[in-house]
Amino acid sequence: MKKIRIAQIGVCHEHALGKIISLKRLPDYFEIVGVVDDNTFSKTPKFAGDYLVPYEGLKFLSLEEVLNDPTIEAVTVEVPNNELVPMAIRCMERNLPMHLDKPAGEDPVLYRKLLDGCRERNLPLQMGFMFRGNPAFRFCIEAIRSKLIGEVCEIQADMNHCYGGEEYQEYIGKFSGGIMYNLGCHLIDFVAAAMGRPEAVTPFLKSAPGDRDSIRNNCMAVLEYPHAIVTLRACSRIPGNIDKRRIRIAGTGGVIEFSPVERFDGKGVEVALLLTKDANGFPAGTHTLRFPPQADRYEEQLIELAKMIRGEMTNPYSYEHDYLVEEITLAASGYTKWRWYDK
Repeated sequence: MKKIRIAQIGVCHEHALGKIISLKRLPDYFEIVGVVDDNTFSKTPKFAGDYLVPYEGLKFLSLEEVLNDPTIEAVTVEVPNNELVPMAIRCMERNLPMHLDKPAGEDPVLYRKLLDGCRERNLPLQMGFMFRGNPAFRFCIEAIRSKLIGEVCEIQADMNHCYGGEEYQEYIGKFSGGIMYNLGCHLIDFVAAAMGRPEAVTPFLKSAPGDRDSIRNNCMAVLEYPHAIVTLRACSRIPGNIDKRRIRIAGTGGVIEFSPVERFDGKGVEVALLLTKDANGFPAGTHTLRFPPQADRYEEQLIELAKMIRGEMTNPYSYEHDYLVEEITLAASGYTKWRWYDK
């Protein structure tokens, strides 16, 4: 199997370390050409980039070396949030397939330019929403689509945590969309994949007790569907950290619940499923579904990227889906007013 020569552009995104660790775990799929340390040129808010130990043994390259090397077949784009799309456009213009981290910026017009350019070039563009490779989330998407629990009435989900200390609060305060912009997009990607376009999106952007009003680190967004209400929350002052994040999906024929939503301790996520009647091969009653353990968040995604580049599969997420996630994220974060219309 031919390895794909890949480079990572950036160490300053919050997920940059995780991405390079995942790439290192996939030597059968990727040859890591090198890494661009963007500390020298990144100018927008960031919360990472100082810890470079996981990059030891890799070659550090300039941005120009990566963009002008014809032997490089793909890139992961891991610059700070608001530099992601401009950097991705530069990669697109050089016909480089890419894994692009989240969120997709504060400018939907610029993001549309990127998506249209990739479509015209038939370039694989994989957005780095971290639950895409999670088997429990994949089960939930299929369960909603197939009506395993009947018609969905409600979804409750959160991205709460308590990591980062005061430095994280100051970082989040530099985005007018706050933590909903930075983290809520992961949940929005999941909900949009399962439920499609909402009728309405309403943001609630607050500060946690004791923090300045300008630090929007205690947020909620409500997504309305014809017969369902989705509430998404993100707060960076909640005890229990990411282990207490939870999902609840209630329908006319059952309920799905799980917490934690991910784990990398050698154990798989457990999902509680309640059904009022037999459905999709499951008997009525209460079930505990145990999913295979994950080594990390990104391996499954990056394997899919390799397969897309080699023409072995198409992207399971369309350009249209990715743009819908951007639209919902900006409305949920207070950047734009939601517009409902059929496409």
